[in-house]
This record gives sequence, C-alpha cells and structure tokens, in this order.
Amino acid sequence: MPFTPWLGRFVAVLCLGFLLVQVSARDVPPNIREFYNSLKSNGTSSCSKKLATGFWSSDGGSNSFSYCGDRLSDSGIVYIKGSGSAFANMDIDCDGAPGGPADDGRCGSSSDTQSITSFQWIVKGYGKGIDDLNARVHPYVVFGNTGKKKNWKTFNPQEYGIEPLSVMAVVCGEKLIYGVWGDMNGDDGDHPLVGEASISLATACYGKGINGNSGHDEEDVLYIAFTGAGAVPGAAGANWAAKSYADFQKSIEGLGNSLVAKIGGKRSGSGNSGGQNCDV
Repeated sequence: MPFTPWLGRFVAVLCLGFLLVQVSARDVPPNIREFYNSLKSNGTSSCSKKLATGFWSSDGGSNSFSYCGDRLSDSGIVYIKGSGSAFANMDIDCDGAPGGPADDGRCGSSSDTQSITSFQWIVKGYGKGIDDLNARVHPYVVFGNTGKKKNWKTFNPQEYGIEPLSVMAVVCGEKLIYGVWGDMNGDDGDHPLVGEASISLATACYGKGINGNSGHDEEDVLYIAFTGAGAVPGAAGANWAAKSYADFQKSIEGLGNSLVAKIGGKRSGSGNSGGQNCDV
C-alpha cells in the first residue's frame, strides 16, 4: 500500500494516542510491586517507625492509619499505611483554580471545594501564567494534616525533608501514577483524614466514573512521598501551564522514573536493599 499523506496522519494519531496512554497509566515496575506486596503482607511490621499515627482513611473507619518512616534512611521516602494489609483509600479533591479546558463538570458534585491549595503562593511565584494548581489538570496528592482543634492529629511532611510541590508516586488500580504534593488536609471535618488526590489523578487511576463526591473506597492505594530538593521539579522542571492532565504528567515522568527506581522492593536487610534502574 502506498504511504499516502492520509495514512501518515492516521499513523501519527495512533502513535500519539499510544504515547498518551503510556504516559497517563504506566504499569507498576517490579521493585514497586515488590515493595507494595511486602508492605501488604508484613502487617504491623510494615510501619514500625510511625512518624505520626491516629488518622482515618474514611469517617466510618478506624484511626489506624499512619505516616511511616521505615524507609527514610535507605530510600528517602515516607508512605501511608493502615493496620494489617490496609493502605488508604482515595477521596477526591477539586480545590484550587476553577474551570479551564479540562473541566468536564465532574467537580460540580463536590460539597467541600476550597478556592485555594496549600502551596498556591509557590505556584503563582513560578511565573507560568497560572495562579494555582487546577485539580482537573494537575495530578496532586493531599498529604499531611493541619489543624488547631483540641487533640487533632497533625503531620507536617516538611519536618522530614519533603518539599512542597515535590513529585509523589501513587500505586492505584494496578497502575503507577506520578503527581505532586499539592495540598494538605485541614480540620474542617470530623476526623483527621488521609488518602486524597486531585480529580485528574484519581481519573487516571480509576476512570471517569470518579467525580467530586465519589472516589475510591477500597483501602488499597499506596501514596509515596520523596525527600530532598531533588524531588522538586521547580518552575522549569514541569509544564505548570499545561492544559491537560496528559501534558502535565508527561513533564514530570522523567523525574518520577528516577525517583521510584531508587526504592528497594524489600526492607534493607531482607535481601534487596537497592532499587532497580529500569524504565517504568
């Protein structure tokens, strides 16, 4: 068959679609899958160094969720873990900049949307023409807890070297998704909660059945934060002015790949102390 201009355009569209699928939803690499399974099977020993504990994954659950520092020294990470085999769920966040080309109306059902995210001033200071993160475009994770209520549990990731707008990794729906640390949980609810992400990240995990008031209830989502300035893309290291999730995700993919490659599948001393340098 002759290679006509029409055929060329068709092939180009197919290739572009394939690349976007690869960027939007990558398979979980072997070292991260081993890490996930190890945490799931080791129960309480999978979070023996609790940096903060007593959090809920859902209002109807238990306060058995913790920020874990077991792998701070060897992998430079902090993760969320529940008791037994539980991780966290994924509630939906629609905070930050409203509307935009990626707005399909699904955030309209949210009953607790805030007009600003925790690090809005940094985003605006990047000088990229946006004033804040947009939950429909930027895959961000709500990580850390603030509050002034009596006996309210709090956790400040910056005390352990995690920097605002640093890249995070999320294992969800048999996929590995990259996002940024973009918001924190406040004390406006009944309990200090963990397990929340922007609607764009949640959609990459679970599809468009997700909306502002309906997330993923199963407690099987692993959230991983990375310490150090090397995890921060900064003003020039990400496409902050992107108009779509796929465009922003593509801009942080290289950094995300390099960060997760450093995570050993098993805890140090269990036979595998280093990560795998593989292309995710």
